[in-house]
Amino acid sequence: MFWYVVFQRTKREWKPLEDRSCTDLPWFLLFTVFCVGMGSICGFTIATGGAGRLVFGYDSYGNTCGQRNEQIEGVRLSGLDQTDKKYVFFLDPCNIDIVQRKIKSMALCVSLCPDEELKTYQDLKRFAMHNGSELCSYELAGHKYPSLPERFDKCPKLPVPPSKSLPVFNRCTPVDISCYAKFAEAVVTFVSDNSVLHRLIGGVIASKEIIVGLCLLALGDDLISMFVISSISGIKCLCFSVAGTSILWWLYIDHRLTANKTLSKETMTRDNAQALLVYAIAATVFTVILLLLMLFMRKRVALTIALFHVAGKVFIHLPLLTLQPFCTFLALLLFWMYWGLVLLFLGTTGEGGLGRGREGGGGGSGARYMTWYHAVGLIWISEFILACQQMTVAGAVVTYYYTRDKTRLPVTPILSSVLRLMRYHLGTVAKGSFIITLVKIPRLMLMYVHNQLKGKENAFARCMLKTCICCLWCLEKCLNYLNQNAYAATAINSTSFCTSARDAFVILVENALRVAAINAVGDFVLFLGKILIVTSTAFAGVLLLNYQRDYAEWVLPLIIVCLFAFLVAHCFLSIFEIVVDVLFLCFAIDTKYNDGTPGKEFYMDKALMVIYVKIWYTGGILLKWEIICVSILDKNINILVPCFMS
Repeated sequence: MFWYVVFQRTKREWKPLEDRSCTDLPWFLLFTVFCVGMGSICGFTIATGGAGRLVFGYDSYGNTCGQRNEQIEGVRLSGLDQTDKKYVFFLDPCNIDIVQRKIKSMALCVSLCPDEELKTYQDLKRFAMHNGSELCSYELAGHKYPSLPERFDKCPKLPVPPSKSLPVFNRCTPVDISCYAKFAEAVVTFVSDNSVLHRLIGGVIASKEIIVGLCLLALGDDLISMFVISSISGIKCLCFSVAGTSILWWLYIDHRLTANKTLSKETMTRDNAQALLVYAIAATVFTVILLLLMLFMRKRVALTIALFHVAGKVFIHLPLLTLQPFCTFLALLLFWMYWGLVLLFLGTTGEGGLGRGREGGGGGSGARYMTWYHAVGLIWISEFILACQQMTVAGAVVTYYYTRDKTRLPVTPILSSVLRLMRYHLGTVAKGSFIITLVKIPRLMLMYVHNQLKGKENAFARCMLKTCICCLWCLEKCLNYLNQNAYAATAINSTSFCTSARDAFVILVENALRVAAINAVGDFVLFLGKILIVTSTAFAGVLLLNYQRDYAEWVLPLIIVCLFAFLVAHCFLSIFEIVVDVLFLCFAIDTKYNDGTPGKEFYMDKALMVIYVKIWYTGGILLKWEIICVSILDKNINILVPCFMS
């Protein structure tokens, strides 16, 4: 009886369920409470004046401009009523600390910013009398400015430049920004003293139009890269690689010949020739590795490419998948902006510029604990957003895979997947992202300790810290992969996170060799795709910069363009990688519970069916009549395997 119960418990219908139920509801409630706590921190900063001090500004005595203030014990001139004084005025706005990046001048709350230049103390008196805005310290009477001995220390530095208030942050800012020339002077001095940096910056400025054009080209390449990779084959990769390598070597030789004929710009020509030589050598190594893979891993590459072909069909039927990187990036950007703004509010809560934390309001240990809570929220909610992307993509791919007639797919599978996620599985996503957070926090703490102790710890301690960081990084990657498959299992069975993770883990262990092959070859092919996008962008840049040989430096412009291309390619191809991984999990489940007989027909695509039969039933060889059989049985592919098995 026990074994019967266990068999019934482990036997599942691996297909999307119509009647779904909420999963991991306690974790959804816990995540909701945590988010309420994050919102409470924001509300606390607003209630205690942190947001007001940041937006409205405050003077050097702890008074927030534009409102009535409370007395701060031990601080003179605090607790003033500044309701009519809404603007922050700096006595010496040009007194800037370049190292600390702050204005060292005393700040006062004034009712009006001076809109004209004030050259004498008599002008200060006249401005105070006519406009009711006193620009000297509060204890000085406006009508006595010209005769007071304190005017040299407690009045603005003459002449006072005309200023206007900022649109949102009410600070009096000089209209003529020439007084900030110290920054420009320091930068110009540093650049002029550094010939290498001067050449690099000059090269970027001279080629800025080409950089912008290449970045747009990289973005366009990324948008079509997923479709290109889905139709790619090993022979095409090899041909493209050989052609690109040959062109790079030709450009290098041509550049050397040109350099021998021209004596001017010798340094620039030598640097560009060295850059071309590095690109050509790297392309040669890449071509050799690709050739070795094609010779010794033919079958595994074939299976991976078949999965890529099916992934390409997924994107054809579900084109909105290409918008997922934009949606995720937008959600992360909005959250990070909110998080940074609240962090600024926390930094000014209870501060007032004069150690306001002594009041016990926002300062002390309370603010410290809220800062740590806010930091944990940055990691957990960011991981939650990324996990929502994985669950959304997994749900859409599962729907595609388990729908035999693709014409009967939902009108908007992506939207349906999002609605299922929001209605049933937010708790599962919250739990999975929390597990990643538990691993990421100690790794980040160890990295911080390692940076703080750099140069102080002994060799053994340094080795142990790096080992722990590396182990936690590997654990995080493994958990990310398991979580992704758990989300796919949840999309299929509507089970909780732990149950889905266990079911997915069992399937992956049973297909350990396939998993190793698909992940190794698939990740490498996707990496090659990223490199292909970067190298194609860099190749176009080399051609353009080689055509415009007046540019002083190639290295930095190409680095900027290649970095942009790689980051965007990583965002887009990560979606492609998720699709491939979910397809492989569905493929493994399909081959485990179905055999092609009536009642147990396969769900897999024709391309996967051909590779599956070729590798696991015919020893890697398909006869001519079998290939014809595949094309004839396109509409009823499920009788193909019994045909071969018989």
